Amino acid sequence: MSTTICQVMGFIVSSLGVAGCMVSTAMDMWSTQDLYDNLVTAVFQYQGLWRSCVRQSSGFTECRPYFTILGLPAMFQAVRALMIVGIVLGILGLLVCVFALKCVRIGSMEDSAKANMTLTSGIMFIVAGLCAITGVSVFANMLVTNFWMSTTNMYQGMQNVQNRYTFGSALFVGWVAGGLTLVGGIMMCLACRGLIPEESRYKAVSYNASGRNISYRTGPYKVGSGYEPETKTRKGAGYEEAARSEDGRRSYPSKYDYV
Repeated sequence: MSTTICQVMGFIVSSLGVAGCMVSTAMDMWSTQDLYDNLVTAVFQYQGLWRSCVRQSSGFTECRPYFTILGLPAMFQAVRALMIVGIVLGILGLLVCVFALKCVRIGSMEDSAKANMTLTSGIMFIVAGLCAITGVSVFANMLVTNFWMSTTNMYQGMQNVQNRYTFGSALFVGWVAGGLTLVGGIMMCLACRGLIPEESRYKAVSYNASGRNISYRTGPYKVGSGYEPETKTRKGAGYEEAARSEDGRRSYPSKYDYV
């Protein structure tokens, strides 16, 4: 029962994480204009991964997509790639996880196959969460670097200073979504262990006695080493076992007994 609960909870948490990654990638507020030292507040600018927007004080918002790819920074394109890879891996992990759920029966699928599919989906979720967290962190590092460079130029008296940008709401959504996807993948990997059949966990080990092959017999039989030659008994007049004498001693046949 605990395995099923862990698997279902991992599926739900991972689904929320993948959905959050998709929402974060589509959001426009990855970076927002810093209005701390800006005297002109009639125009508010914010940027996303796919377009930049301008919102006026009247409420009118105009967005313009990035028409070129070559003109964008390399780190910016890397963030795009990481988010897309995380979303694709998350969707594939969800498809695999649906068929791997223990409460879902598809034909005569064995528990070992479900365990392998659960482990595969868990690894996909972990990689997807790491991609999302890495992409958001790289973009945040870019913002921090540009922010302090703009601040330095501002205090040095430079007039032609570009607008400073700070963290947008999409970054926080991406961090939370990546964390949920990562936690869901770990729960799926933990649930995989409970789906492995009991007989396949332990392997039979045969122990062979070192040294000579000793055979054990019960009763009146003698313990032999197994390598001793077998003695053949011949029945005849001169080879019969001699009878014991009256005083308890064994009498042996003489040479005249063979005549």
